[in-house]
Amino acid sequence: MSAEPASAGPLAPGRLLHVLILGGTTEARRLAEALAAGPDGGGSGPGCGPYRVTTSLAGRVASPVLPPGETRIGGFGGPEGLAAWISAHGVTHLVDATHPFAERMSFNAARAAVVSGVPLLALRRPGWAPGPADDWTFAADLGEAAALLPGLGRRVFLTTGRTGLHAFAHLAEPWFLVRSVDPPAAPAPPRLEVLLARGPFTLDDERELLARHRIDLLVTKDSGGSATAPKLAAAREAGIPVLVVNRPPVPAGVPLAESVPAALDWLT
Repeated sequence: MSAEPASAGPLAPGRLLHVLILGGTTEARRLAEALAAGPDGGGSGPGCGPYRVTTSLAGRVASPVLPPGETRIGGFGGPEGLAAWISAHGVTHLVDATHPFAERMSFNAARAAVVSGVPLLALRRPGWAPGPADDWTFAADLGEAAALLPGLGRRVFLTTGRTGLHAFAHLAEPWFLVRSVDPPAAPAPPRLEVLLARGPFTLDDERELLARHRIDLLVTKDSGGSATAPKLAAAREAGIPVLVVNRPPVPAGVPLAESVPAALDWLT
């Protein structure tokens, strides 16, 4: 799918646009900051310039960092509930800036956009690509990653998110290290150590962690971006293989932007 999205359409003079951002990512926050600042960067607040901005967060993190503008936390009740919220609150543009692996929310957004008639853009940072010194194995999903894992390592740094631990819960032999802002819930692998911490983490942080825990396999989703990339560099330096879960595709027919400036171009 092209990373050059079609325009959302011309703006009516003096019209206040209400942009609903389905957030939870760095890109979502940066887009909210850009919209809340107004066209010249000199203002702030939900009504500055031609934009009113509302960011919706799933509520899975106990103490999220809130973006500027208006914020709502919690689900919508499926695509019909999202479409009803869009209509009730006068939303004119919808931006899906959720995590690249929030597949259900992305498809709910696509359906809600069709029902409500509001234009939708998917904002997704580019995925990662291995370099010549990388030893990467790719999996289609968490289930395939769990099937491949036993043949690749025994001391595993598992960075696929605390909500996906159930896919590895049946693996009794490998030892797992999981790093999370909030404690993960069961089911989880029996040999599990949890490190509660909030990123971003530096390359030195990741080098030290891999060495201290004698990690011999890194498992990650292809989240893309620079915030969590130091773990990949640390694994490369240490000669540690990486098991990468491929991201799901953007729903068919939804335009894609790979950066905040591209999303702003779509809006303006």
